[in-house]
Amino acid sequence: MRNYFSPTIVDIELFKQQLLHWGSNYDIFVFLDSNNYYQHVKSEFTYDEYDFLAGISVNEELKIKNSNSFETLKDFSKKHKDWIFGYLSYELKNEIEDLSSSNIDELQFQNLHFFIPEIVITCKSKKVKIHYSNNQYSEKDIQHLIDTIQQIRVRINIDLISKIDLKSRFTKSEYIATVNKLKEHIQKGDIYEVNLCQEFYFKSQIDPLEIFIKLKEISPTPFSSFYKLYDNYLICASPERFIKKKENKIISQPIKGTIRRGIDEKEDLLLKDKLFNDPKERSENIMIVDLVRNDLSRTAKKGSVQVEEMFGIYSFQQVHQMISTVVSEVDESTDIIDVIKNAFPMGSMTGAPKIRAMQLIEQYEKTKRGLYSGSVGFITPDKDFDFNVVIRSILYNKAKKYVSFTVGGAITSLSDPEKEFEECQVKAKAITKLFNI
Repeated sequence: MRNYFSPTIVDIELFKQQLLHWGSNYDIFVFLDSNNYYQHVKSEFTYDEYDFLAGISVNEELKIKNSNSFETLKDFSKKHKDWIFGYLSYELKNEIEDLSSSNIDELQFQNLHFFIPEIVITCKSKKVKIHYSNNQYSEKDIQHLIDTIQQIRVRINIDLISKIDLKSRFTKSEYIATVNKLKEHIQKGDIYEVNLCQEFYFKSQIDPLEIFIKLKEISPTPFSSFYKLYDNYLICASPERFIKKKENKIISQPIKGTIRRGIDEKEDLLLKDKLFNDPKERSENIMIVDLVRNDLSRTAKKGSVQVEEMFGIYSFQQVHQMISTVVSEVDESTDIIDVIKNAFPMGSMTGAPKIRAMQLIEQYEKTKRGLYSGSVGFITPDKDFDFNVVIRSILYNKAKKYVSFTVGGAITSLSDPEKEFEECQVKAKAITKLFNI
């Protein structure tokens, strides 16, 4: 059992940066941040809860000794009524379905990682709580910990990286040719839609924490995350929720539909209207919503799957996005890991039908996705959870000095290959800005 201590924090934003600097000294550290996004959104479908959360160091770590990752995670979750943080790699698809991956993987992230932190820090409605175990800490220890964090002088590094040799796995002509090949599969009836991604990469030593802080400034999104696992780092500015459980309600909010931001409010409104009425974007969204409804129905109470919002237009720093909200109810006896497994990988990052789309992804993409298009999140002691979609992210292998980011988009029968390529460039803009590209 954990107690919690509620310190008085005057400057929450400063405390977050101090916490990031302190936590990143540990071998394992996770920081999840909403960036106060929902304070500026007028919608009843946000389902926001925590301003931010952090899991620091390890009380107990999940060890995967075979390929039965989800069953091992299920046992781990049942055993511990505690805070659990972790991630799911896209490559877990090979355990869920009869699939395989043989593309190159320079990042070498393990397929799944979950752990119970020594210290959990949460912030809700600007009130911070430090969750700790009586067996390890006293309240005096926790007060000293808070004092230590608040004494940290936040360093600022403006020039993060000079001159990099950015490479892509696809040339423009290769990407356009691949889109056309996938459209042939659609015309033959193999699939209705598929998410095609391309990796950009370079070799350099970077400061992951400074990159994350700068990324949050450029692209403040509701599901951003910083995940340090020894020499592997995720630096994520995701706008998308994969799946959330609150009591017996399940919420999934797939994104399908993207358009750039305008130069002023007038153009912004025109672009939002254009996105909302775009037949290609709407067809993408409809197909993914149908797929999510099917995924949730596998664990839902009969008749409980509902679409609460269709074609919602939400604005972010770089782009407007079309987001729909699909919900269901689950019985109390349903294991939470089964809910996650039956919806994974998320339809917005695969296509429909899901299995055939994943086969074509393996055939036409050039690298393993790994953690990209996987998910990071947390499970509470009450067995609620919230997981994002790992997009708009940088992945970094410190030992190999390998820096990677991947972007993609949905290919349908209405796709214009040139526009698909341009959409990828728009999505990559938030990342390339970090490196002055």
